[in-house]
Amino acid sequence: MRVLLVEDDSRLAERTAEYLRDHGMDVEIASDGELGLSQAVRGGHDIVLLDLMLPRLGGLEVLRQLRERSRVPVIMLTARGEEADRVLGLEVGADDYVPKPFSPRELVARIRAVLRRTQPLPQESNAITVGPLIVDRDRRRVEVKAVACELTPYQFDLLWVLVEAKEHVLSREQLYNGVRALRGDPPTDFDPSVDRSIDVHLSKIRQALAAADPSGEGLIRTIRGVGYVLSADA
Repeated sequence: MRVLLVEDDSRLAERTAEYLRDHGMDVEIASDGELGLSQAVRGGHDIVLLDLMLPRLGGLEVLRQLRERSRVPVIMLTARGEEADRVLGLEVGADDYVPKPFSPRELVARIRAVLRRTQPLPQESNAITVGPLIVDRDRRRVEVKAVACELTPYQFDLLWVLVEAKEHVLSREQLYNGVRALRGDPPTDFDPSVDRSIDVHLSKIRQALAAADPSGEGLIRTIRGVGYVLSADA
């Protein structure tokens, strides 16, 4: 497993890298945002650990530019109290976040959980069909009339929650906690500030479905004042 750690605190970076290496990971360190982006775009990593507060190029901008070129899983490393940045990071395309100071043991668990979601074993298919839409959870594949859709891991999980509840309206809180359940996280009190994040992700999912095939447009409907529903009859 190849890990890119983008962290400007050299002592923290070395301690974290040593712990990850002790757990069988090959770790490459980048000390600033520009170097981290260059190394991430070059590829070859299974996951990127990205600090938000970086010199030369901030972590969120690194994430934005990286998502234009790569779907490599990204875990944000954030200081406590940076809730707005965490929400924005998830909107931009991060797959998870770990607040500082973090336990190296928890970080390893988070890395393995993200990789289980984004790189599943090629076993028998666990797919659900809704009209022209096919969502295969095991292969992490989404198709509209056999045309593949490109989604981030978080967007895929959000779509899967809707697909499992097809024809049933889900509130934003149900969608949020549904994704948490998929990722092995316990339910949490819902912060209304997350509403915008859910809306942004669903907007991007809609765009991806419509881009794959016009029949994908309208599969996800907004029920004003309630939430969202995925239906073949939309």
